[in-house]
Amino acid sequence: MLEKYTDDYILNIIENQHCKTHTMLSSLLTVQDDIGYLPKNSINVVADFMNVSTNDVWGVASFYLNFRFDPPGKYNVEICWGPTCHIGGASELQQIALEKLNLVNQGDTEDGKVSLKFNTCLGACPQAPLISVNHKLHGKMDVKKFSKILDKLN
Repeated sequence: MLEKYTDDYILNIIENQHCKTHTMLSSLLTVQDDIGYLPKNSINVVADFMNVSTNDVWGVASFYLNFRFDPPGKYNVEICWGPTCHIGGASELQQIALEKLNLVNQGDTEDGKVSLKFNTCLGACPQAPLISVNHKLHGKMDVKKFSKILDKLN
């Protein structure tokens, strides 16, 4: 199967990243920010660009849980479970998401439409508990409001 994103396309992303200093991590992040995940060939392109082995790049990419190796769903739902959100009811939000999306843990729904992730911090503690849908934050979330949001995604 041919990759949707060519090596030249990925190289262009890496060469034009906003960071002044190009590192392996910044290159991987830039590719994922642009494409939404790390296509298989991106590991080789980053390795060639950085003049390191593919094992070196794979070691970094597989270490960080935020990297995806498959395309995300149309809807990316994140539930913050940091201390403030946890105290504010994030566990109940996680439970309702798992039930409504028919998942046993974070991941992608069977139809690939929704990608669910439990995030250690979404950075808006005063709005706890907090969720994000396609990078749009929704604070002071409760089970009833979250349930309605999830219903709209299906």
